[in-house]
Amino acid sequence: MRLGTAVVVAALAAPAAQAAGAIAIGACGHYGYAYDLKTFAEAETAALKRCGRRDCRVVATVRRGCVAFAVDAKNICGPHGYAVAPRLARAQNNALQQCYGHTGKTCVIRAFACDARH
Repeated sequence: MRLGTAVVVAALAAPAAQAAGAIAIGACGHYGYAYDLKTFAEAETAALKRCGRRDCRVVATVRRGCVAFAVDAKNICGPHGYAVAPRLARAQNNALQQCYGHTGKTCVIRAFACDARH
């Protein structure tokens, strides 16, 4: 994973029954995400698997919305933030505000995802 590269995830035609998503984070900017799965349990399992570290934990689930994860670009092992919101811009803004609120100085969006029905 390169610092400053955001992962864009958007599904456009998934049925409403498959709109569960999750994001998991670990130390030093590691993350995993899942979207448009049938249940939150499936989404959480998939996000943890994609994160791939023992210290990863699910920090947010989403249905009909977006999730964003921000880290301090100069200290990816330090301040971070995450947020869920009905729209992507709000999720990203809230994640950045959280990162700055935890003493981040150069916070950037590391990853974001929206389910099919946001």
